[in-house]
Amino acid sequence: MTIDDIILKIVDLQESADRKYFPEGLFESYRENTLLHYRRPDTNVFFTAITVFTLNSIKEKLSPSSQILIGKITEKAIATYPLFQNKDGLNTYNFFQTKPSQHFPNGNILHKLDHFKIPDDIDDTAMVFLAKKHSQEETIWLKNKLVTHSNTYQKTIQNTFQEYKNLKAYSTWFGKNMYIEFDACALSNMLYCLLSYNLELDECGQDSVKYIQQTILSNQYLDKPFKVAHQYARTPLIMYHVARLMGRFSIPTLEICREKLVEDMLNYLKKPDLALMDRILIETSLSRLNISFEKTLITDFSKEIFADFYFFIAGFLTAYENPVLYKMASSKLFHINWTCEAHCWALLAEWMTISSQKDS
Repeated sequence: MTIDDIILKIVDLQESADRKYFPEGLFESYRENTLLHYRRPDTNVFFTAITVFTLNSIKEKLSPSSQILIGKITEKAIATYPLFQNKDGLNTYNFFQTKPSQHFPNGNILHKLDHFKIPDDIDDTAMVFLAKKHSQEETIWLKNKLVTHSNTYQKTIQNTFQEYKNLKAYSTWFGKNMYIEFDACALSNMLYCLLSYNLELDECGQDSVKYIQQTILSNQYLDKPFKVAHQYARTPLIMYHVARLMGRFSIPTLEICREKLVEDMLNYLKKPDLALMDRILIETSLSRLNISFEKTLITDFSKEIFADFYFFIAGFLTAYENPVLYKMASSKLFHINWTCEAHCWALLAEWMTISSQKDS
């Protein structure tokens, strides 16, 4: 299968999405917990935005025909973003549709409970800003908005390692009454967004970088990935997000941990039970950092290689500050996992493009 074939596959997935659950332009994604025999179609902006961002990040390296198709995919996706914009018209974005709130849609229980209504977040906002060009004025507003929801500005984080409780890093959430949360992957995405708009990092941005740096140097991202990144919760995903940031921007505070990050990734590839998609994420990350390695050979290109791969999770107990409940939060029993076939194909196209460029 060629990269052009993959792009055509993604086009087909966008066009054939079930319109009962997914407005035109959105890619299908699903939330599930196999332990509870739970699976629902999930109408969210996240997987469409990150798929578009991933495709556009490799667009210039692809054939003219694939570039045209990615442009069309992007145009259709962008038309859906207003559905997820802040309910009051501010330039922040929600995982779910907002007017009215349609949190955990297409299910039987969760959408009826306000307790599960989530506020706008830095992850979706960063990806929409990256996938759709915003004005410099809008991005400066966002940077200032982030400060008002950073740690210690009004509240202090509880559910993190003790040594990070005084960092003025960005919280995942914009909600006025929401708890403070650090997530290394979400922070990497927002830092990538701000730097893409040529904004200098303020104290909160620098502390966000410091959090990422220290969780790598301390091995916390290896030993306790759930606590380092609640919404991603696995080491290969943290590696992928941090390497994407470092591959694009030179950030002195992060350069300190480059050597260790690379060594950890190379060691991770030696794991005999490493899942194929995790291997692809790490190989993509090493290629971004210009590191040589023995590339995985894939002979069977089918969606079966995406089985059991989750790029994003929700932990239902992460919000609780009770130590007993928080200790239980890392259990898979209390997680909902999200899948998106289109995004998986985009990750595969990204790996093929970036790793082949490294080979050449």
